[in-house]
Amino acid sequence: MLRMTFGAALSELRKAQKTAKGVSLYSRYVNRPLGRVFAAGAYVLGLRPNHVTLLSAAFTGGGIACVALVRPGWALAVAVYALLVAGFALDSADGQLARLRRESSAAGEWLDHFVDCAKVTAVHAAVLVSFYRFFDLSSDAWLLLPLGFQLAAVLIFCGGLLADKLKPKPAPGSAPGAGAAPAPPPSRLRAVALLPVDYGVFCVVFLLLGSESAFLAGYTALAVAAALFLIAFTAKWFRELSAAG
Repeated sequence: MLRMTFGAALSELRKAQKTAKGVSLYSRYVNRPLGRVFAAGAYVLGLRPNHVTLLSAAFTGGGIACVALVRPGWALAVAVYALLVAGFALDSADGQLARLRRESSAAGEWLDHFVDCAKVTAVHAAVLVSFYRFFDLSSDAWLLLPLGFQLAAVLIFCGGLLADKLKPKPAPGSAPGAGAAPAPPPSRLRAVALLPVDYGVFCVVFLLLGSESAFLAGYTALAVAAALFLIAFTAKWFRELSAAG
């Protein structure tokens, strides 16, 4: 079987994209396209989806380690941002590569979610370590901020994952009735509204690591947004699952 070229693989990936429903503008127009490029490159190199997942973990882990171990500065800010963004794009690439190679698996999906959960937990733990080691904080109460942000982020991740798994799925082979209205296009307003809790937008705050006050302000703003979205998402998921049950 002949292997596709990079250009052909990229073209095939463009045709096999998941729905943009419930996806922020960053993921739709930045992360997924960058992930397509990585997926096409991985395909040409003969990599498997799990290899890409582990590469994503390595890039993200490198960025997180830098936050915890290196004194903040502008050079560190750029390095951490680049590593986290690359890791996030590779996280998109593994699923796209699996669809291209037609070899999706339960084990691969588990590994992907396992790495995602580790990322969401560890990045805020690294910020807490950085606060403790390097920041000139006005009060020890600031150390509670990463813990609260971490809790909100983990609950949003796990709550959304469980809600999606527990919602009733259409019966196999079922199809909409004749004359049924087509699904509406993804809401651009919703895509904009989701930006504050998009991981790609969260990565941007690390570009402020060169300034303690700027990083604290940006990190705090996103933490507050995560807490507010957690309340809204919790009510939405519980209402939808209650109606389904």
